[in-house]
Amino acid sequence: MTLEDNAFGPPHRVVEPAAWHDAVAGLKLDGYSYFDWFSAVDEHPEGFRLVLHVARLEPALTHLLLVTYLDRDTASIASIADVYAGAAWHERETHEMFGIDFGVELAPLLLPDGFEGHPLRKEFVLASRVAKPWPGAKEPGESDADSSHSPSRRRIKPPGVPDAGEWGPGA
Repeated sequence: MTLEDNAFGPPHRVVEPAAWHDAVAGLKLDGYSYFDWFSAVDEHPEGFRLVLHVARLEPALTHLLLVTYLDRDTASIASIADVYAGAAWHERETHEMFGIDFGVELAPLLLPDGFEGHPLRKEFVLASRVAKPWPGAKEPGESDADSSHSPSRRRIKPPGVPDAGEWGPGA
């Protein structure tokens, strides 16, 4: 486990995925008894960064981030819900939103029954971005009814939206 200083936040430690559970348990034994949050970041196309934020309350408040990186194709890691009970909810959310496997059965939490996909993955196409005009495609003061816009102005497509005919019905 390596300790790295972060100029914009608390120090963080980076561990290998195989050492994740033991590192989390070790932090709790070292006095990091306050579990704050746990989530993932999609580092497309490399994989996922898992981040755990914990704190030690005695002798003074000390924050720490524990980080590990998972391959995109084998996004699986040991559950830490046996170390911090509050992590169970965060694992359910991370599983639903990113598709990361924690080796335990996780009931759906946020998405409706039958939902397909993982909406926080960068390759997930947001249907609302395709169906409605993107607000960032207009300059302040422009409206949909204004037809006097410059013909040379290129219309901006929101990030992550595929070209017409690549997605949706009829593709």
